[in-house]
Amino acid sequence: VQLQASGGGLVQPGGSLRLSCAASGSIFSINVMAWYRQAPGKQREYVAGISNGIRTGYADSVKGRFTISSDNVKNTVYLQMSSLKPEDTAVYYCNAIIESYRGFSRSYWGQGTLVTVSS
Repeated sequence: VQLQASGGGLVQPGGSLRLSCAASGSIFSINVMAWYRQAPGKQREYVAGISNGIRTGYADSVKGRFTISSDNVKNTVYLQMSSLKPEDTAVYYCNAIIESYRGFSRSYWGQGTLVTVSS
């Protein structure tokens, strides 16, 4: 199983960006998909998550600005980021809890995509 994240880049404060993360491989089901981020010199932190394509959760720092969604057919999770601030600058990682056809579930991480918010 692999997670491929994309969509990062340089954006001005107040701008928007959309991240995508596609899961591929031997996947029976995906229970949870989430986004984390790690700013320079800081620990990785939770940003947003979606379970069974329906229930969502957000960190307080991004509520009202970021929206997580998923496409269960494409096994892809999206993060729509708006009203971006310089403090949103970080490497964004996607994470997924994936069940294999053998019935085992485990956590997988994508490779990270850099988001830089700067004028």
